[in-house]
Amino acid sequence: MEEKYSQQSKQDFRNAVVELSNHLQAMFNSRYKKFDEFFKELLGNAEKSLNDMFVRTYGRLYMQNSELFQDLFLELKRYYVGGNVNLEEMLNDFWARLLERMFRLVNPQYHFTDEYLECVSKYTEQLKPFGDVPRKLKLQVTRAFVAARTFAQGLAVARDVISKVSTVNPTPQGTRALLKMMYCPHCRGLVSIKPCYNYCFNVMRGCLANQGDLDTEWNNFIDSMLMVAERLEGPFNIESVMDPIDVKISDAIMNMQENSMQVSQKVFQGCGQPKTLAQGRTSRSVSESGFSARFRPYNPEERPTTAAGTSLDRLVTDVKEKLKQAKKFWSSLPGNICNDEKMAAGSINEDKCWNGSAKSRYDFAVTGNGLANQVNNPEVEVDITKPDMVIRRQIMALRVMTNKMKNAYNGNDVDFIDISDESSGEESGSGCELQQCSLEFEFNVTEITGNTKNDKTANTSAATNLGLSAIAFFFSILCLALQRQWR
Repeated sequence: MEEKYSQQSKQDFRNAVVELSNHLQAMFNSRYKKFDEFFKELLGNAEKSLNDMFVRTYGRLYMQNSELFQDLFLELKRYYVGGNVNLEEMLNDFWARLLERMFRLVNPQYHFTDEYLECVSKYTEQLKPFGDVPRKLKLQVTRAFVAARTFAQGLAVARDVISKVSTVNPTPQGTRALLKMMYCPHCRGLVSIKPCYNYCFNVMRGCLANQGDLDTEWNNFIDSMLMVAERLEGPFNIESVMDPIDVKISDAIMNMQENSMQVSQKVFQGCGQPKTLAQGRTSRSVSESGFSARFRPYNPEERPTTAAGTSLDRLVTDVKEKLKQAKKFWSSLPGNICNDEKMAAGSINEDKCWNGSAKSRYDFAVTGNGLANQVNNPEVEVDITKPDMVIRRQIMALRVMTNKMKNAYNGNDVDFIDISDESSGEESGSGCELQQCSLEFEFNVTEITGNTKNDKTANTSAATNLGLSAIAFFFSILCLALQRQWR
């Protein structure tokens, strides 16, 4: 009989932890999907905008050279999804290739070998044929893409960390403590008496000691996410960079056209005088081809709809609020479980609650958070020399991602983290599936010291429905069974 109740108490505890964790995991998962969809659609819209406008403005000449621009967007997409792309080198190569194409177009009377065009590309930095557009765009694109990619990765890493630590298997000592707290009152006939709040808190602190050790790195990680969110809102907002990229590239092309004579003369001085094409083979001039047409950006009503039906500002505002709520989640987990009225008595019943041995006040102080503090836990015997290695690995994963976030905030490119193998290894245990869970979450941060409970009633969570409504029914059946045994 005891074994049956031990298994039930373990399952009740695991369900409570998974229920709370899954709400948080679902939040990070939904925001990751929203950001990922937004960034990919934003790139698609920018490419379509450029293609449509350049076809309309430059016609056949653009279509003959469109693979140059297609390659640009292909490499940007490849970078975002984790490809081995050096953004600065890729953008430098784009402008060098564009200069080669443009140089031929503005000098149609000459024949240029591949070697000559290589020489031309070497003058890109010196002559600045495209004005200051390449320098500014390179800075904006690299900063924006580094921040966007790293932020999306951070959301995915948080989701996966929660998944890996949400399965809780209490030790035999923890199981005994849970059994004593949740079922022993019924053996005394105290069917309606709930555990004292501080008593529940000590049991949960002991059973969740390793999860409590996540808190420091978790909070550092959340802070770094909020820092990168600032980059998404600032001058390197990827939406403000990509939306007008067609106009910026066209401005660079126009600058090259207007200064083509000076640029050509300097190139001829440095690379030598090219050979003139034979009469009849001379290419049509740029003016004859219509290439000199002035580019006009879309009118507001002509521009593609905003990516993913929203804006980056709205996405960032929403996720920042959720990130702030997620701080101290792990240290607050014991309190949020005990805050549920099905799990522990409220403050008004502090003298009429189950204290582990009788219906009376609970007099022990509440232990601190984390593994090391459990050496003095009066309810759960915890071996502080044996940390949970799954959780230690997740602490390291958070630390690594935090450093990447800080680098991204400072504008430094960071390595991509492969998150494709989401279901391998230390996966989350039982609980609701992500698509079945609520995508919103809310929880309270409850800090307790000494033998007092800080405003427990005021901090009762509005969303910690622990899925334990069946326990009351179960307790009633248990009580009847025990009463029959006593008779």
